[in-house]
Amino acid sequence: MIHRRHFITLLGGAAALPLSAGAQQAGMPVVGYLSVRTLRSEAALIAAFRQGLGTLGLVEGQNVSIEYRFADGHYEQVPAMAADLVRRQVAVIFAGGGTTGLAAKASTSTIPIVFSGATDPVQLGLVASLSRPGGNVTGVSNLGGDVILKRLQVTHELIPTVSVIGFLVNPANRFGSAFMQTSWGGLQAAAAQLAVQLHLLEAGSEHDFELAFAKLEQLRADTLLIGADPYFTSRIEQLAGLALRHGIPASYPFREFAAAGGLMSYGGSISEGYRLAGAYAARILKGEKPGDLPVQQSTKVELVINLNTAKALGLTIAESFLVRADEVIE
Repeated sequence: MIHRRHFITLLGGAAALPLSAGAQQAGMPVVGYLSVRTLRSEAALIAAFRQGLGTLGLVEGQNVSIEYRFADGHYEQVPAMAADLVRRQVAVIFAGGGTTGLAAKASTSTIPIVFSGATDPVQLGLVASLSRPGGNVTGVSNLGGDVILKRLQVTHELIPTVSVIGFLVNPANRFGSAFMQTSWGGLQAAAAQLAVQLHLLEAGSEHDFELAFAKLEQLRADTLLIGADPYFTSRIEQLAGLALRHGIPASYPFREFAAAGGLMSYGGSISEGYRLAGAYAARILKGEKPGDLPVQQSTKVELVINLNTAKALGLTIAESFLVRADEVIE
């Protein structure tokens, strides 16, 4: 594996799993950790969040406890999980994504909430403004529409012969669906400029994945763009495996997909956002108010290429393209 730039090494590594709720001690502040993903797929992100807490000396099991809630892709369960954390009177809630952030905000107006992953938190209704969020919510915003447009362009550069591209989104993700409504027109316009057809596909379950790939074959699609969705990131290996099995070169939003066998990823760093959110949670536990903490933006963008997958798909990637990558997996 060739690393072309230095990236943050997560404390504990991807295998570091959360401590049990039984590790709590009397008087120890409790962070509620709310995620749409699975515990297994969240391991590296948990490590990043812990690293953020550690910037102010907070260590899980020593001077802070974390209550974990994982919805395993079932968005409808998130509000009940958020309400349960509120009933437990946690000191702060971390919400991994726009959907979980909204659920947490609907559950409490007093417990501080730190989100990570919302593309436009003002439009979403999480905060009043980026510079002065107000209320009990702040967090980390990720890069949105511009990155999707750039990923479309980078995918076309990688495979210049493409003429039909599929774009996979999750209709169960209310935040993702709203974002696509505002971004789909721009994506179609960009595709037209590249002289390619762009088709929207939907999947909210593992069964839907199979249907989506069957639809790709009907469309004679040359490649597939995977949308940024927590459920998709909890099924990274499955999606990468399906793309390889169907012989579809696929482009993904995060490095984790390429590391799991996906052809290419281009987008922001989820881990960076979680680290920054962990640091904000630590500052709040130390006495700062969330409404006074400006929403940060995770601006780190990574281009990762998996040469092993390229070879398996029979693709030859130009050296000029490879030298642009932040990381090449081979």
